Amino acid sequence: MSIKNKMNTRFKDLQGGLFSKVTKADVGEGAGQLIQNGYTVMAWADPFFPDPSIPESVKKTMISEIQNGFPSHYTMPMGDRKLREVIAKRIQNTYHMTLDPSRNILITPGSDSGLLYAMLPFLNEGDEVLIPDPSYPSNFVNAKLCGGKAVHVPLKPENGYQFDIDEFEKRVTDHTKMVLITHPNNPTGTVFNKQSIMSLCDFVKKHDLVLVCDQAFEDHIYDDREMIAPMSVEGMFERTITTFSISKGLGLSGFRVGYIVANDELMDVYYGGAVNVLGATNTLAQKAAITALEDESIIHDYHERLLRRRDIAYRILNSIPHVKAILPESGILSWIDISELGTSQEVAAYLLDKAHISVNEGTPYGLQGEGYLRIVHACFWDDEDAIKALNKIKECLIQLAVEKKLD
Repeated sequence: MSIKNKMNTRFKDLQGGLFSKVTKADVGEGAGQLIQNGYTVMAWADPFFPDPSIPESVKKTMISEIQNGFPSHYTMPMGDRKLREVIAKRIQNTYHMTLDPSRNILITPGSDSGLLYAMLPFLNEGDEVLIPDPSYPSNFVNAKLCGGKAVHVPLKPENGYQFDIDEFEKRVTDHTKMVLITHPNNPTGTVFNKQSIMSLCDFVKKHDLVLVCDQAFEDHIYDDREMIAPMSVEGMFERTITTFSISKGLGLSGFRVGYIVANDELMDVYYGGAVNVLGATNTLAQKAAITALEDESIIHDYHERLLRRRDIAYRILNSIPHVKAILPESGILSWIDISELGTSQEVAAYLLDKAHISVNEGTPYGLQGEGYLRIVHACFWDDEDAIKALNKIKECLIQLAVEKKLD
């Protein structure tokens, strides 16, 4: 009998690519091997990857901090005090909420660990988590790792991927403990509008649930859409845990800095367990994050750059016969319907084989993901490099349609 069978059922089904093929781009060494072999990876939600992109102001801070020698030491597991103060000011300016840096904010080693930690204290074996579908793959996996059960709530393209509360009501049971959303949504780029957010908040309060909201993509909202944080809605702060990241908006994925915002009753528990579960976030990265958040020119420059890139990607991808592209409302991702050309696995494999470009299959993003691909159109610093890769995808998919005799 394999010693692996002694693992609990939450973990033992996970696969890291050592004994079987794993198609998820951030599991195992698959993507790393592709990069080594000269392939183009447009499957990591990492702005400007693989090009250097640290802002000058952030570089100067890091060099200065290294010279003074302090980054060789821990900060407290709750995070650098100055960074928490900067975040509190940012939340005040963005969502008009007053937070106490010493009672409402926890710095985490990236938002992925922060998201799992946000969920962990609430879920007992068999608790159910309502999760919109399509959604970030970790949402479904995390529910299982915490001992719960992921319950998929479909988002419909004909409804612009907005919430349909009737679909939530159909699935709520006596075992439902939590609702977990990614807002703006990954992979669709949807910014949930006021009606969606208010109806969801009413649903959460009606059924006395916990809401975990991942706002990793909040920094770049397009076309004058309103970004409403559920935690700012009346009656929601005491039952909402929100996770944030500097990876997507500031292009600093490698720094591994995220943060959690919650009321002090919940945060007392998160502070109490932080050293056991998370440890202290990298000291140098926290110092750099302070500068990145305070230097407003970075967000402004990136917003213009990423909006331009979104429009370029949409124009190219939507011009491909038998492909339907959705105009992203936020962020760095394109979600395209390739169902006329084949399955997600088939089309992604074809692009990898023929164009040497790695993209995300839609299926890890939920039951609604079959027939879709996710493409990180924000890869590359220069637009011309992105245009070259996107046109290569276009040429390849046109050829696939010819081979399938669809024209």
